[in-house]
Amino acid sequence: MTSPEPLKTAFWQALSESPFVMLELKDRPDGAAPMTAQLDPDADGAIWFFTAPSGHFAPLGPAHATFVSKDHQLFARFAGHLVEETSAAVRERFWTSEVAAWFPGGETSPEVLLMRMELGAATIWGGDLGLVGSLKLMLGLDVQKKTGEKLDTHL
Repeated sequence: MTSPEPLKTAFWQALSESPFVMLELKDRPDGAAPMTAQLDPDADGAIWFFTAPSGHFAPLGPAHATFVSKDHQLFARFAGHLVEETSAAVRERFWTSEVAAWFPGGETSPEVLLMRMELGAATIWGGDLGLVGSLKLMLGLDVQKKTGEKLDTHL
C-alpha cells in the first residue's frame, strides 16, 4: 500500500467486526483487561468503554489498547486518554442488552461509568501473507520479506 489510509480503514473495519481489545492504564500494565469497544462511525478519533466507577479503569488517564483481528490478519497497538463521557445521548446510543448484562442496575445506575478514549498514536500491522506466504509459513520457509505492512499513525 502506498497510502496509509487503506490500512487505517482495514483497522476500523476489523475493529467493528470484532470490537474486543486488551485495555490498560499507562501506569498499570499489570492490570490489562479485555474490554468491548463501543464504536461510532461518525466519531473522529474516539472509542468508548463501559466500566464500573469502582473498577480498575476508574482513575482514567493515559491508556493503551492492543487489538488482534479475528482472522489474525491485522494487529494494532494504540494510545489514548480515558475521560468520563457525560453525554446521556452517547450513553443511550451505546447501551445494549449485552452491556445491560454487565450492569443489572440499568443504564442510569451510579454503578456505570462510560469512558471515552480520545485516540492518539497507533501502530498497525497488516499481516496478510497471501497464499504463497501462507504456504511458505506452513513449510517453515522464510516469510520475513512477506510479513505484511506496518503503519505508524494517529487514529
